[in-house]
Amino acid sequence: MFANLNEYEGMNILETIIAHKRSALVQQKLQVPVSQLMHSPFFERETYSLRSGLLDKNKTGIIAEFKRRSPSKGIINETAQVDQITQQYHAHGASGISVLTDQFFFGGSQEDLIAARKNEIPLLRKEFIIDEYQVIESKALGADVILLIAACLPNDELQSFARLARSLNMEVLLEIHQEKELNYISDSTELVGVNNRNLKNFEVDLDHARALVKQIPDDKIKIAESGIHSLATLKALKQGGFQGFLMGEYFMSTTDPGYAFRQFAEALQESEK
Repeated sequence: MFANLNEYEGMNILETIIAHKRSALVQQKLQVPVSQLMHSPFFERETYSLRSGLLDKNKTGIIAEFKRRSPSKGIINETAQVDQITQQYHAHGASGISVLTDQFFFGGSQEDLIAARKNEIPLLRKEFIIDEYQVIESKALGADVILLIAACLPNDELQSFARLARSLNMEVLLEIHQEKELNYISDSTELVGVNNRNLKNFEVDLDHARALVKQIPDDKIKIAESGIHSLATLKALKQGGFQGFLMGEYFMSTTDPGYAFRQFAEALQESEK
């Protein structure tokens, strides 16, 4: 069932998600302890590099996302099959694939990530990570990259999670939205995403991203997230300094997301000739 935000009266959307996540984690830790996670068949696998995928000139630079719902849009695509769509993303030049694993707010699941793992491509676990347990869990589920959101965590905690992820051979995508969050960037966060959507109210502002990207160090891979709904927007962001583009809603809102991605990738390739 989709989340009822009225249960958390007085909180903004991000605060609501985090509060629910903390509650759910109590039960998750009891059901599947860390010792069990570390015996996952995925735990010792060699990971794929999203950084390399984004720098590969034969790829699109797009991190294509599998996403069923969102708090701002409601139902996006509830009939989509994760294995079929992610296979199409991979086949037609995605640099990486992002999979939402939050069930309560986004309709995702851990099973979605495991199904997408069949593709030999970098997988980003899109999740609201607030506990080191989730970092270890991400490795156990087959993720190559985790998302750490500056708005969700104190800096010292985020850096601790980032170092843990790197020790497990996973890369870290640090998500920022405000200038004051630039100090979260560190040696452990070589992928830096600017979310064009404000997680507190889910409003999108692309001009904000173009201004913020100029302040990110040049040795970081810069990724634009959310609100990219046209080839012209992607190319403008690319000219502004972004090297990667996280896109999901644009594809997932169609009847055939895999085909929509293929069409977009072919148009992008043609425009760059």
